[in-house]
Amino acid sequence: MLGRRIAHPPSTNFDEDFPVPTAKRIKRLDNVDGSLLRLSPEGGDDDGSPRPYSRRTEVADSEVESDNEEEGIPPASQTELESALPPVKTDKEAIAEYEATRAAETDLDLQSRLGKRKWVQGKSSIYVDAFFLALETVLDEESHLFDEAEMAVFQKWRDLSYEGQYLYVRLFLRKTAAWHRIGRLKYYGDIANLNAAVEELLQQHSLPIATVTERIAPGESEPPKDSTLERSFTFADGSANHIDALEEASSLLMLEELKTLAKEAKVQGKTKRELLQALRRTSGKQGGLGWSDLKRSETEESVNSERSADFDDDNGLSNRLGTNRDSYFIQKIFAITGPCIRLSSAALKLFERVHLVFYRSTEWTEKSLTTIILARIARRNFPSYIVSRSTNIFPSRSTLLEFEASIRTQFAVDSILEFNGTVNKDGLLKVKAIFEEVYPRWLTILADEQRKEDRVYESGEGAYLRRFSPAWVYTRIVHKGTSVLGRFKEHKREHQLLTELLNQRLFHAARRGAWYQRKALLEEHYMWALSPSDDRTEEGQRKHWKRIALCTCEDGLQDRECHLIYHHDLQKRIVKLERQLNVPKRQQHDFGHVRLAKPLERSVKGTRVEKEHRSSSRNGRGRRSSSTGGGDPGKPRRGAKTIWLDPLESLGECSVEAMCLSHYRSLGYKGYHSEGGIIRTLFGHLFHDVLFAYVPNVFQTPFQTCPLDLHTDAFYTSRLSEINARLNEISNGDGVAILKRVHEEHGERKTCVVGIDWGFEVEDLVEIVGLFRGEALATILRVMAQEYQQRGGGIPDLFLWRKGESGEEGEVMFAEVKSENDRLSDTQRLWIDVLSGAGVKVELCNAVAEELIVR
Repeated sequence: MLGRRIAHPPSTNFDEDFPVPTAKRIKRLDNVDGSLLRLSPEGGDDDGSPRPYSRRTEVADSEVESDNEEEGIPPASQTELESALPPVKTDKEAIAEYEATRAAETDLDLQSRLGKRKWVQGKSSIYVDAFFLALETVLDEESHLFDEAEMAVFQKWRDLSYEGQYLYVRLFLRKTAAWHRIGRLKYYGDIANLNAAVEELLQQHSLPIATVTERIAPGESEPPKDSTLERSFTFADGSANHIDALEEASSLLMLEELKTLAKEAKVQGKTKRELLQALRRTSGKQGGLGWSDLKRSETEESVNSERSADFDDDNGLSNRLGTNRDSYFIQKIFAITGPCIRLSSAALKLFERVHLVFYRSTEWTEKSLTTIILARIARRNFPSYIVSRSTNIFPSRSTLLEFEASIRTQFAVDSILEFNGTVNKDGLLKVKAIFEEVYPRWLTILADEQRKEDRVYESGEGAYLRRFSPAWVYTRIVHKGTSVLGRFKEHKREHQLLTELLNQRLFHAARRGAWYQRKALLEEHYMWALSPSDDRTEEGQRKHWKRIALCTCEDGLQDRECHLIYHHDLQKRIVKLERQLNVPKRQQHDFGHVRLAKPLERSVKGTRVEKEHRSSSRNGRGRRSSSTGGGDPGKPRRGAKTIWLDPLESLGECSVEAMCLSHYRSLGYKGYHSEGGIIRTLFGHLFHDVLFAYVPNVFQTPFQTCPLDLHTDAFYTSRLSEINARLNEISNGDGVAILKRVHEEHGERKTCVVGIDWGFEVEDLVEIVGLFRGEALATILRVMAQEYQQRGGGIPDLFLWRKGESGEEGEVMFAEVKSENDRLSDTQRLWIDVLSGAGVKVELCNAVAEELIVR
């Protein structure tokens, strides 16, 4: 039986080939449980999995020596701490505005500068202060996480001059995995002597011998290269002593500079790779070309930057490179770029670890570093809550290091499965090998965490802290491992793992619905052939496992941590299984009360405006290219914003949503084009007491607009009783009274509360809550409480309502607006299902261009 190949039923949509489903489907399954970090604001695996300091990336071409600070920081979504802080200005203008209040005093300490908002250019900076704030806070409360050698590094950091500290922090906030041209580091306002600051960072420091041997974590054969401190260290590396390969040296050049060098060498190529290959071929033939004829004094860089003694020894550099075939071009590159600097890896990783502990996140940016200070000195009103910064988030140094290693291992898994296109068999085998190594450690830590939950933590105390346990990361790797086992058709092992994942309730609660769905599918289609039959016939064995699948679906619906968005699919499977098992009608489940109503479709005719705009560039045939991208000039590009005329606003130009909103207004509706703004505002009002109720470890500063766990799956499970109590009040019709009370307390002060837009009229909000059926509003808010981060998007564009007249009942309605070529996204379909299941009317409003005007 175990060796028998089982045909895959058509209903499973199983593909016999190894390529995994499209990335979009993978992301949807994983995008459920909030996060220590989100990879990017658009796209990417946004499932809350921590990444190993993802802002650190190698850069190509012109980005290496960018003078723009912002270009040095890849776009990243907000960390949990940033998400909890108010939306203060964090750009250069805001920082300059605050630092402009600096006074003439030169002896203010850190707390004085923060309290009095006084910085002195060239002597103090908000960047250095923020860096110090993170370091000192961590060392005051969690110094046990660092050994003697690491503490010595921190002391050496304190001993640096202000200019050395400032240069280090600014490079820390830039692309720190890359080299930076010293001649283009324009910090003249704060660094009077740039070369002296560079020399200070390049200085060698000795360290005491580490007495603790680091343990190798599962899934990782050895720690990353250059990530551990040796007997000596530097804060930065110089290019003269660390670059001896043509590939690395070429990364210092902009593409145009590389083309110039290639032209001089009389080689050709269209891309950087082609140019480098041509240079290598040429360098192999020209290994004897003389370097003595080329002097740095002849280059433009020599005029713009002063050279330090560390980089003056051209002869020493030439001797180190020797006569290898690349040395000639490496020296030519150095002549163009001048000396370069990068932060040394060991010290960099140490300070990254400090920031992980301080921000409770594996990602931070320049805004992360300054936002907390800018929020502190901003004139804002914040809610009242009990601040409780956890000091035992990592009980030991070994736990912290294993957590770091687990993140690296998880990143390796994601790199194979999600970041590099279609996965082949070798990639799946690598992931399976990592899973097999992690699995025993996962079971061990899981048992330890369960003991702590039973004996140490009070109710809900450990929910947020568990996100910083290696087991939280390992659980996600095990979850990924189940999909790989499915690809290899090891369904019995996959079923066993899904059972183990469901038996634990500590990690990734938001995935429980997906686990129930997959487990029920395996039981319905595969397990009958993979388990002992106990003398049952084949048909009896099939029915036996279908009954087990039916029980699995029922368990999922009864599981209070199984999120609402999974209920519909579980209900559909229950109905199908009961029909196949011939369950008597009186014993069948009746889901009529949540049966989804198909959204109504409405066509709104209007006048669309096409802008006459042609790009200045010419195509290969010498003709100007239209901005519409060719094709039918009256047909907009898919996803492009369209312009319409508003019939109720003197035919002024407007968006398609505003045009459709005017149509609904003509039908007697009031409304907003809010795209979820109304729902988030209602959630902030009606859940204010729940948001700011005391839960340990989630309020770590006095300047938060929400608890740190709101954007994670820990928020719902930690406050289950409070959330259910509030939802019962709303279902019983108390929503209006709650909203009025919160608005009276905070409306005038405009307290910073997540999601609340104080621009909405309170009369409209009261009217809206009064028109909602209590059960429907409670259902919508439950989805927000379960997955606030993921469900903030996809809500239909228009929120509409109208009061009843002549004895008629009023109604609320959502409308999703689509113009030509638009289509519903997965998140939009999900919200339409949720709203329809709650009994709320939803319309698909199709904008039709009755007339086209070209302007």
